[in-house]
Amino acid sequence: MTNDQFCFIPLFAFSSDFAYSFLSILFEGIPFLLLGSLLSGILDAFLPSKVMTRFLPKDSGMAIVLSGLLGAVFPMCECGSVMVVRRLIKKGLPISCATTYMLAAPIVNPVVALSTFAAFRGQTPWVMMSLRLSLGFLIAVVVGFIVRQISPDKLLQKSILDTLPGRRRAARTGFRISAPQSDAVDLIEETGRTSFRLKLLTASRSAASDFLDVAFLLVIGAALAGLFNTAVDQTRILPLASSPLLSTVSLMSLAFVLALCSTSDAFIAASLVSFPFVAKLAFLVFGAMFDIKLYFLYGLVYRRRFVIALLVGLFIGIGLICVRLSVLNL
Repeated sequence: MTNDQFCFIPLFAFSSDFAYSFLSILFEGIPFLLLGSLLSGILDAFLPSKVMTRFLPKDSGMAIVLSGLLGAVFPMCECGSVMVVRRLIKKGLPISCATTYMLAAPIVNPVVALSTFAAFRGQTPWVMMSLRLSLGFLIAVVVGFIVRQISPDKLLQKSILDTLPGRRRAARTGFRISAPQSDAVDLIEETGRTSFRLKLLTASRSAASDFLDVAFLLVIGAALAGLFNTAVDQTRILPLASSPLLSTVSLMSLAFVLALCSTSDAFIAASLVSFPFVAKLAFLVFGAMFDIKLYFLYGLVYRRRFVIALLVGLFIGIGLICVRLSVLNL
């Protein structure tokens, strides 16, 4: 066997491992991304803007708390929730409520609760499931209250700001809308064309546009995660499990890079038997709220400065809480 053949074997093994990791992450996220895009298109075509203001309580604080629980009624993976939230913000849902739902929905939903319980069977599953859902809800609500104090101009991308209901009305002249991404339902209402067929076509067009926007970023995130899974020697991570602080920071960093789906990440966390309970909890909560693919996806809705601030805040907040929980010897 020649030297070239010796070099080709490890290269082939690496490429096949990378392809497997990349495709597994991609195929895991695409169905939920498609579901979120379809739901986003339906909301665009069939949900009038006024409904959102009637749905939530008038008290903004209660509205934020309720938004953190909507994931139990409308379960959504993190890939799909970004698309839904982008559409809901355009429909007039307060940014604080939309952000709370976006962060809580991938955790506070029955599918994730069941998968977490099943994954940690034999490892105090009730405790892990309860803490994950409770901490996820608490963090999301706190972020929602913080977002409520910030001006939309400092939070949202200009393309989203231009489509907000108040700004669209200011930009209208006659029946024409100058905003480039106008709300399809408002245009239908103005022209009187309210047939079901037209709304269905509008929903399909919106869903396809949203899916194509986000699928590209999902591919980038899956590629980076696959590269980490295959290029980094996983045995070097094990010494980091020696202390609650190091193990928590390590697994949160790992969750950021792996970019796993919240419906299946518990099985990965449960397999890390050398790491303490609190580190696995941090892995499950932080990873569902922020990872490398969500960094790109959040940038479709929020300004990059806010996305970075959200990353730092969640990392520090969740990390500190989980380290403090280590005194309970869970």
